[in-house]
Amino acid sequence: MHVRAVAVTTTALLGVALTAPLSHARADEAGDDGPTVVAHRGASGYAPENTLAAVDRAAELGIRWVENDVQRTRDGELVVLHDESLARTTDVEEVFPDRSPWKVKDFTAAEIARLDAGSWFGSEYAGARVPTLEQYVHRVEHNHQKLLLELKSPGLYPGIEQQTLKVLANEGWLDRRHVAGRLVVQSFDADSIRTVHDLKPAVKTGFLGTPAVSELPAYAEFADQINPSYGSLSMSYVSAVHAFTGPHGRPLEVLTWTVNDADTARRVAGYDVDGIITNKPDVVRYAVD
Repeated sequence: MHVRAVAVTTTALLGVALTAPLSHARADEAGDDGPTVVAHRGASGYAPENTLAAVDRAAELGIRWVENDVQRTRDGELVVLHDESLARTTDVEEVFPDRSPWKVKDFTAAEIARLDAGSWFGSEYAGARVPTLEQYVHRVEHNHQKLLLELKSPGLYPGIEQQTLKVLANEGWLDRRHVAGRLVVQSFDADSIRTVHDLKPAVKTGFLGTPAVSELPAYAEFADQINPSYGSLSMSYVSAVHAFTGPHGRPLEVLTWTVNDADTARRVAGYDVDGIITNKPDVVRYAVD
């Protein structure tokens, strides 16, 4: 990155796809000179979010990067779910009517495995389950995809950073091939991301938010990416982020979320963002190609 013009020209001349860190691995995810497209919670515009079906739908659309959210059950299992409550995306209120407010942390993994995580989205997904992190990374690996993993509400789950890294290590996701270009761990919690970096410096990390430019030098010590919402972006902010070098010796990257329409995708692509996180990756990919 930031030999961007040279890289694009070389690719155009030689017809060779760039394959390295996230911002370089673009030829199969967008245009050779466009931002990487990341399927938010899988292709969640077309399948129930954070399920294996959403991962598969992203793969069917030719999307290499998927994003997910990780939380922890009462008995210590890591599961893939966005909300702190199970109520919105499962039938937990029917299965366990007396367990309000149905927090993930109050249920065992076996209890969560009983829940239907697909019917709310459409009858064709009835019976889809909340995957464990192990199940999720198995499917991502099977599909030859790459993973942008979010630690969700880590303050609720002390030690989740080390536990997540242990699961990833056990599943083969912390070898050189994965950490070089197939894995990023992100969070809204800066302390959590700093902890991931301290525990496993080789792993790329991202901070979700829009820190002030004056704060970027501190973030650049432990984060490789600054990942803001698209509404908070400007070209000048993206340029400011790119001016700093992250912990792996490369300019900081910018991935923006959650962009679901073509006009917004083209606008943020014009800011020179490195990636766009979206529920509708086919729409965004077509817009930025």
